[in-house]
Amino acid sequence: MSYIVQPDVVKYACTCGILRPISNLYFCRHCLEIRCSFCVCHEADSHYCGKCAENLPSSEARLKKNRCGNCFDCPSCHQQLTTRAANMGPKNGEDPKAPPRKVFYLLCLLCRWSSRDVGIPDQAAVSGGWPERENVYANRLQDIQDMYKGIVLSDKQQKLEKDKKKQRRYMSFTDRTGITASMLRKRVGLPDVPHPLRKCQVKEPTKAIAKEDVEQFPEYLLTEPVNLSFVTTMEQRLVQPELQPTTVDKLFPIHKHLSVKRSQRCRSCEHNVSKPEYNPNSIKFKIQLFAYYHIPEVRLITVEPLRAGKVSELLIKFINPTQHQTTVTLLPYKVGDDVIVEECKSEISPVDEKQPVSLTSQPSSLIHSSLSRQPSITIKPRPVTVPVVASIEFPDSTFVLPPRDDAAEYDDSGDTHNIQDDPKLVVWRKSNKAVIRLKIVPECNLAIGDEVIVGFIMQHVYVNTITTVDNKEPQKYEHKIKVFLKLGSIVGSE
Repeated sequence: MSYIVQPDVVKYACTCGILRPISNLYFCRHCLEIRCSFCVCHEADSHYCGKCAENLPSSEARLKKNRCGNCFDCPSCHQQLTTRAANMGPKNGEDPKAPPRKVFYLLCLLCRWSSRDVGIPDQAAVSGGWPERENVYANRLQDIQDMYKGIVLSDKQQKLEKDKKKQRRYMSFTDRTGITASMLRKRVGLPDVPHPLRKCQVKEPTKAIAKEDVEQFPEYLLTEPVNLSFVTTMEQRLVQPELQPTTVDKLFPIHKHLSVKRSQRCRSCEHNVSKPEYNPNSIKFKIQLFAYYHIPEVRLITVEPLRAGKVSELLIKFINPTQHQTTVTLLPYKVGDDVIVEECKSEISPVDEKQPVSLTSQPSSLIHSSLSRQPSITIKPRPVTVPVVASIEFPDSTFVLPPRDDAAEYDDSGDTHNIQDDPKLVVWRKSNKAVIRLKIVPECNLAIGDEVIVGFIMQHVYVNTITTVDNKEPQKYEHKIKVFLKLGSIVGSE
């Protein structure tokens, strides 16, 4: 779990070997694997402005350099600027009954910077039309862009010519006679049709020439004290790289950067694990396959003082977030026992629901639906490099977690599931939660102050509700997850 004011003491192991809290992981229901942010492909679905919520297509956002045309950020503190109104004198000052006219200016509510500080004239409309400073190097930058575009088109032309020169499978009429289409057009008297890629020629911009005349060092910097309040900071200059103002009076409002709504796609099976709504005003998700909603959550309740070579009691809580009952089995974890399984592209055969399938006997990538796409990237699991310095005495029995019931959170009548638990293993139970008692033994060579980390494998029965053509009923699988706990430090040997 991810805590608000506490460190992440419970972490789950991803396929790539990285440890993350369960709130930062995804669970792909097609390949039945945990995916972290590095194991998914990030795709930008839509571009929008976070202030005015204007939705822009990708082509228009690219032309506007991913900036909003109506909203501005403060050049001093980089917060949002608001439009404020002020009353000015009437247009006809001689008429005493003339109403006052309103003008609008930009103001920062945090640092109190305004567009009037730099001499930007007030506007008569709220929408703006605010003047912008022109970049003196705009023409040269455009010439450089045109040059590189011409280089790209010339490379495409060369590749097309190479493809034409390749030996064809069947001999054409022009290969027999040696007469090409351009030669026939010349003989007939028709003008030659230029290739569309040949229209754009590579035009090199004017070369930059170094100048010998350099601006002299101003002497007032040595004789007069420097007022740093009138000098811009490095952060303020880097926000405007085309201008890089050196003084405060040259700061101009900055167009607000556009935000994006992105979707995450599994790298193995190319199915979406997270996809938000297209509307920027909506905070809902079309697809929301977070691991928090599919995998049992482990929480650390309490642990006795840790001493090297001594037995300590550990209490941890398991929570079932799904709507199906699951059976949890705790298995030992040893460093170096991570099995690297090569992923295949074949599909699994229908399995009887009475015989659960163990993921240790079949590769995880074999669990694909018949309608899923073939994986484009092969991901090989890597071992987890975590120093496990304590052993756990695992029980022989398993325990059951009932399905989640939202109404049971407010029901104090007690448990109604009538589950026969091992009293040595299960300490407390309510609704879909259960507290388990374990005994741990830190290694004898640990010194006082060393951090103790334990790890185990949690095996639970996962009910896959995705139906296929062959299997029209939910399937059950035994899913294994590596869990690591930070229990604290060694306090002593006695």
